[in-house]
Amino acid sequence: MGSANLTPACAVAMNWSITEDLNHVLDHTEPLWPELRGERLFITGGTGFFGRWLLESFAWANRRLNLDAEVLVLTRDAAAIRRNAPHLAGNPAIRFWAGDVRDFKFPEGDFSHIIHAATTSAVATFNNEDPLAKFETVALGTRRTLEFARQCGTRKFLMTSSGSVYGAQPGDARLLPEEHSGAPDPANPEAAALGEGKRAAEFYCAAYAKKFGIETKIARCFSFVGPYLQMDIHYAIGNFIRNAVRGVPIRVNGDGTPLRSYLYASDLIIWLWTLLFRGRSGCVYNVGSEEEISIGQLAHLVAQCTGSRVEVQIATKPAQDQQPDRYVPDTRRIRADLDLRQTVALREAIQKTAGWYCRTSQDGSQISH
Repeated sequence: MGSANLTPACAVAMNWSITEDLNHVLDHTEPLWPELRGERLFITGGTGFFGRWLLESFAWANRRLNLDAEVLVLTRDAAAIRRNAPHLAGNPAIRFWAGDVRDFKFPEGDFSHIIHAATTSAVATFNNEDPLAKFETVALGTRRTLEFARQCGTRKFLMTSSGSVYGAQPGDARLLPEEHSGAPDPANPEAAALGEGKRAAEFYCAAYAKKFGIETKIARCFSFVGPYLQMDIHYAIGNFIRNAVRGVPIRVNGDGTPLRSYLYASDLIIWLWTLLFRGRSGCVYNVGSEEEISIGQLAHLVAQCTGSRVEVQIATKPAQDQQPDRYVPDTRRIRADLDLRQTVALREAIQKTAGWYCRTSQDGSQISH
């Protein structure tokens, strides 16, 4: 989209800069980084939304704190990083290792820390990926990565799990705590593949921690917003921001009543790095925002925050006497253990993400710095 077609939303949001976000991350994590000085880190899933932010923040801290650390990134598509983030691909502290997480060849040498963020791609999910392939990628990929951790001397291992392990949130539970014993319905493989795969992955983490003494931590991740989020698949907030920036109606494909919450990318990354370095071994932590908002309200908020006058269209009317679908975490554990809190409000998160999308829409490329 050329600059002549950009809407007033961009005038509101064009001030975003990743430098500000990376400095924010470093301000909240600086005391943690010396643990990586001179060490090697292994990351799976380094080309997705989580992975991009992990690499950006690692590169930022590594250079500013003179850590002399290195990261090796497992990927099936190193060309994507070279194309979308040449400043990362050209960073001498970041290297890539080609392979599938389920059966990758183990690289040589020791790695003190591992972040296992690999799962099936968001695009594959959008395109109705085979549930068996999804389950096996999540579960078997975790075991393969843990086996690598065992052999390469890893001291600390963080896995990014998902709130989908809880199954449907009970209507009378405003927030989902880690102790909730719900689960996906295994008789519905299309809906349960991710949640059941992550449950199996969490089992592997617990078993390897107990049997081999690897310090494992699990982040049960909910919903997020921020630069590098894919805006043209099944993420409602991404679709809404995209349409607001383009000046076309925001469409809600439902009745607008489901309740969600969104944590901004910089907060997500602060939480993940803190969990890796300081989280309790064998512990599960919810990662997300407790500030719920309905999808219908979210659509109107996006239009307002971006200065767009686009119409919000809600496809159907709410059914009477029906509890809204809810997916919102309880984050008391991570607050109590690690003093982690949401620092970026949803309104600001929307504006930052819209600013990023405006800029990438103008020049047709990813932002570098």
